[in-house]
Amino acid sequence: MAARLSLGEREEIAVGLARGESMAGIGRRLGRQPSTVSREVRRNSLHAHAVVYGRPEMAYRAVRAERVSAARRPRRRAGCLARPGPLREVVLARLAERHSPRQIAVRLRADFPNRPEMHVSHETIYQAIYLQARGNLRAELTRQVALRSGRATRQRRPAAGAAIRSQRPWLGLNISARPAEAIDRAVPGHWEGDLVIGRNGTSAVATLVERATRFLILVALPDSRVSAHVVSQLTTAMSRLPTILRRSLTWDQGAEMAQHATFTLATNCPVFFCDPHSPWQRGTNENTNGLLRQYYPKGHFDFRTINQHDLDTTAIQMNNRPRQTLNWRTPAEKLQKFLTSTDATTP
Repeated sequence: MAARLSLGEREEIAVGLARGESMAGIGRRLGRQPSTVSREVRRNSLHAHAVVYGRPEMAYRAVRAERVSAARRPRRRAGCLARPGPLREVVLARLAERHSPRQIAVRLRADFPNRPEMHVSHETIYQAIYLQARGNLRAELTRQVALRSGRATRQRRPAAGAAIRSQRPWLGLNISARPAEAIDRAVPGHWEGDLVIGRNGTSAVATLVERATRFLILVALPDSRVSAHVVSQLTTAMSRLPTILRRSLTWDQGAEMAQHATFTLATNCPVFFCDPHSPWQRGTNENTNGLLRQYYPKGHFDFRTINQHDLDTTAIQMNNRPRQTLNWRTPAEKLQKFLTSTDATTP
């Protein structure tokens, strides 16, 4: 789309008309199509009949043409999220709950199916956050709350680097031995786990994510990251689950799981280990750990100061966020549906 005529170009048109130049001649001099010049004169002349009567120098004035053209342009109306109302309040509330714009947009249509005024695209929400002049949502939200990335502007995604692959099993329980039902996520009860490290590497919290439902359990490690303490805390957390939800656990080759046999004996949940330098083999857990950093940014928290109750509160909030991979249901809804359908009971 060609740029609008500038005031300088309109002055050149007025001069050309006064000299008796043709529309084509003026267009060539300006680098514009003759039709552009002709349309400009026709639409913005002082008296349309003056052009017909052969006196364009009396009809077209550059300054007036600039003013008339500007007045004719449509004014941008305020975006739907810039105006006070129920839609803005709901979007703000869900952003404060750390739902993503895509999650909000999809769930609004599901939660308000017969109220189109409550529907908004995820792109509109992004625009309202990124562009303060349109929507100004960011004025009411901190950057960490508004978007999990915390960015003020959009960034191009970097190309994924080639991963380093290795086939060395660890302690004879390589991930290749994991049941097939865990691989295709057909049955809940298969978990992925890891440690999220705190500030200065002096503390950690354990994350357990169920592969089929994406349900998250956070486990405090108040004493240390040594294997005995980690295994003890994980055993306590997993023992609260029904037996049907303790089918397997996949971990990396960190030393914190050196005493995995004790964990398996206590929970009847076998542990399988990823290949070295292969985080994609625990993709669900890696993604969840990234989401957790929205609550606990890297380098900002000593996890020894965060108790189990606070971690449970965070886990509840994350488990109540709709997920695209779950067809916009929440992990809590998916897990509850499974437990209800199987009548699973805690041991």
